[in-house]
Amino acid sequence: MIDDIKALMKERKYIITLHAKKRMDERGFSSTDLTTFIMNGDIIEEYSDSEPCPSALILGTVAGCHCHAVVALCKNHVRIITVYWPDEEKWIECKTRK
Repeated sequence: MIDDIKALMKERKYIITLHAKKRMDERGFSSTDLTTFIMNGDIIEEYSDSEPCPSALILGTVAGCHCHAVVALCKNHVRIITVYWPDEEKWIECKTRK
């Protein structure tokens, strides 16, 4: 799944949802930060039953800090659903839910 996501991202075949854009603004993510962190990130959770497209939680870094993005892998594009800084109270080393 990550290879398909990265291939579509490289081809600039992605959509950033309005929700994700709002969260990016609130959290200081630029579009470049987002694409770079997804291209260098790893999937830590997969949601294969998501509708309308399977989705995944990607762990990456922005400015040396861990961050998460939820993305959906659609037929011909990636849909960026949200981005956030993982809460230490909910995550162990940003990789595993408590």
